[in-house]
Amino acid sequence: MNEEMGCFPCFLRKTVNKDDGSDSESSGEGKPSGKINHSRENAKLNHLTGSIRKDVSANGNISTQTFTFRELAAATKNFRPDSLLGEGGFGRVYKGYLVNTGQVVAVKQLDRNGLQGNKEFTVEVLMLSLLHHQNLVNLIGYCADGEQRLLVYELMPLGSLEDHLFDLSSDKDPLSWYTRIKIAFGAAQGLEYLHDKANPPVIYRDLKPSNILLDEGYKPKLSDFGLAKLGPGGEKVSSCVMGTYGYCAPEYARNGELTIKADVYSFGVVILELLSGRRVIDPTRPIHEQNLVSWAQPMFRDQRRFPELVDPLLRGAYPAKGLNQVVGVAAMCLQEEASVRPLMADVVLALSFLTEGPPLSPAPPPPSPSANLQLTEETLPSALKEMDGSSMSSKHRSSSFHSSASVHSMHFNTSSSDSFEGSE
Repeated sequence: MNEEMGCFPCFLRKTVNKDDGSDSESSGEGKPSGKINHSRENAKLNHLTGSIRKDVSANGNISTQTFTFRELAAATKNFRPDSLLGEGGFGRVYKGYLVNTGQVVAVKQLDRNGLQGNKEFTVEVLMLSLLHHQNLVNLIGYCADGEQRLLVYELMPLGSLEDHLFDLSSDKDPLSWYTRIKIAFGAAQGLEYLHDKANPPVIYRDLKPSNILLDEGYKPKLSDFGLAKLGPGGEKVSSCVMGTYGYCAPEYARNGELTIKADVYSFGVVILELLSGRRVIDPTRPIHEQNLVSWAQPMFRDQRRFPELVDPLLRGAYPAKGLNQVVGVAAMCLQEEASVRPLMADVVLALSFLTEGPPLSPAPPPPSPSANLQLTEETLPSALKEMDGSSMSSKHRSSSFHSSASVHSMHFNTSSSDSFEGSE
């Protein structure tokens, strides 16, 4: 759904440098590109994936298979409607059965006129062939027969986060507080892996509920890597703006300046959606509530208003301190200036405290030698006030939370008094 309503490629025509095959951007009038030479595109794809497979296979780290279109047609019963799991701007996803392995899979058949082109297809194949983490969806294989482009993934039995968060049917229970935190924590771990463990770092660029798939036990896995981009660490990358409206960081949407901090902003949006049960953009709401971030930001600076952010479907079943801490994480991720947003490692550490049940006896707050920012119930309101641009200078804000801070720079106080009824 979000793909159809909000993906916005930049309005620049892309050309290919014949010498090195790299993309460049140009504006103005140019010669029409004509029809895509699928034989050439297919050869390029096979060459690229073949090279990657050769390099990575030497280390025993790759298991991506190549399928024929006939094999996948058989697996999905010739793409029958009763095998359809869902569809969006990129194409349709079918449930399939691989006879050779007995594995049940999800087969994404890309629409040849859709939003995901050959470049995005190639990026996704290469990224997921190289990247392996418990919170990233596993790519089993792909098909590039002629004009056909298909991707084969492990099947996520619980669908996407979007399916469980918005427009719930009367017979479907809402996600509990604990489950929402568990999903946020897993998604954060996936992003941390992309930013800190991958070399070079990977900028995901398309974090949103429909791209967070859920395995058994609501274990989240990031999917759809067609827009992912390799980046030189914390440095800026000039990029054509791609993504979904509402989730893009301000500096990226405005200037095309892309860093890993753009993903941090998107994560802040997803945290707000998990917290509130609201869509990032909802034209059915009153005008001042249609943009989730704009609606929530005034409440960040008034702790008494934090409960207004909570999904009514939770019926008050959440810990007060946990709410304060989650709002603090969201507020820091959504800061206007990219340089003062936390690293995903900091976010993972913060959320790790919230995934644990209340301790049996009061526990002292964790030590924080040389911490740049410490969030406890007492310090949280003042910390949030400091995020208001009107209350402190840009220079002061930058020094209050360094972008290069270690994972120890964000601490939360957990207490046995932080108990509540109704959570899982």
